[in-house]
Amino acid sequence: MSIPPVCRALEGRLIASCQAPENDLFRNPESMARFAQAALAGGAAGIRANGPDDIRAIRKVTDAPIIGIQKTIHADGRVLITGSFQEAHSLVEAGASMVALDATVRGQSYGALERIRQIREDLGVPVLADIATIEEALAAAGAGADFVLSTLRGYTAQTNHVADFEPSFVQLLAQASPAPVIAEGHIHSPDQARQAIAAGAFSVVVGTAITRPREIARSFAKAIEKQYAMEHSNRVFIGIDLGGTNTKFGLVSKKEGLVFKTHIVTPASSGRQALLDHLKRVAQSSLQRADEMGYSVAGLGVATAGWVDSDTGKVAYATENLPGWTGTPIADILRKDIRIPVAIENDANALAVAEKHFGAGRQFRDFVCITLGTGVGGGCYVRGDLNRGAHFFANAVGHLKIVPNGLPCNCGQRGCLEAYCNANALLRYAGDSFSTAEEVIRSANSGTIAATSALRTFGEYLAQGCSLLLHLLDPEALIFSGGLAQNNPLLYEILQEHLAVATSAWAARRLQILPSPLGYHGGVLGAAAVAMEHIYRG
Repeated sequence: MSIPPVCRALEGRLIASCQAPENDLFRNPESMARFAQAALAGGAAGIRANGPDDIRAIRKVTDAPIIGIQKTIHADGRVLITGSFQEAHSLVEAGASMVALDATVRGQSYGALERIRQIREDLGVPVLADIATIEEALAAAGAGADFVLSTLRGYTAQTNHVADFEPSFVQLLAQASPAPVIAEGHIHSPDQARQAIAAGAFSVVVGTAITRPREIARSFAKAIEKQYAMEHSNRVFIGIDLGGTNTKFGLVSKKEGLVFKTHIVTPASSGRQALLDHLKRVAQSSLQRADEMGYSVAGLGVATAGWVDSDTGKVAYATENLPGWTGTPIADILRKDIRIPVAIENDANALAVAEKHFGAGRQFRDFVCITLGTGVGGGCYVRGDLNRGAHFFANAVGHLKIVPNGLPCNCGQRGCLEAYCNANALLRYAGDSFSTAEEVIRSANSGTIAATSALRTFGEYLAQGCSLLLHLLDPEALIFSGGLAQNNPLLYEILQEHLAVATSAWAARRLQILPSPLGYHGGVLGAAAVAMEHIYRG
């Protein structure tokens, strides 16, 4: 499809949407004209504006292309974008270079497709179709729309589940639509704008993030106030670390750390309902203890084995170590019973969050927390944020393949790091001379030859897995927690020695290898910290 000449200046460029809602301090044509001037001076190539008055004022100060729209309350009581030919005519008469209209299913029911043809033929300007789905885009393009815009995705009954910018939708739209695509809607940062162009957008419309001072100020104010509230709150959070053997739980204050802690046996093999009943009892017990201690509880966090969809609080996948746990909507179930905010996270991820708030991770933006115990887990922070992955399956450190077709792992694969660096593996390397992994560690650090040899074998395998992480993520630090990492300085010496050989540009990395300072109840701190973030940042 050929590009109308007036639109060529917009290709690969920013379009600023200069609009203000009713009762906004800037809701007047003169302010919109100044916003447009500022946006154009900053590099915008075009303007999207609402109503003839604003367009007329903007046209007086610029020759840049203007996309005109008219928002009016329509017959069904809701706002419709350019719902009549007369409105389009008034926009063009005021100075609009092109007209955009609602071409969603709802817009089509009010004659949008016929209006596209009429505007092009009678007014002689390009027509842009605001849509929410690919089917709507195809219908609009078939009616003659010069461009399709993702403006209304997330704002229709069919797409109201969409709350964030979707570059994947822009890509699908660009591949399917015969008309060029302009990305608009939920774009709040330069990085998202770049993603839109990378996905195939002709140009990008940004509004609130540029031209709504009240909304911009509000976003900063909320971020500051929430972080201050989290740092200075006198309220406590319940943290529950659901382990395969024991459930550790307690009360956590951001200022004071753990103010109460204990543990009980986990009914791990008893099935889903027994685990849920167990969590409810622990939560109720913690609420009662908080009341006795005079604390107000702000929320509950649960750290559990298995991969967790932290947005919904549902277990995305768990092994049969916790039978029937896959798919369990833990947050919804607990929230109904205990009636406080609930957040759920994978246990290894939660430990990384604990390090970020209370432990060795506070000084780093990029670090990997690795747990060494019955199994091997991990949590990775990248540029200051926990990396969860597209499907919440990230940070499966224990399942990095280090030995091709090696020992079987409980995940169903072979050769995983966990099979070579858990407590049973350390005992295996030590032969029959020791009864526990802790005994091997004590003996190795005391100089016992058999134990030292076993720890060296363990450390060599661990270095192989860590080297993969270093080459992939380039962290500032590796932070180790769990029973095998505590009181074990020899392990860190061995790891440093082998990583120096196995990792390229070793000296330039200046990697720090640190034991966690959080101890046995680190998972409780992590679960509580997850709840803090859920409430104060979510």
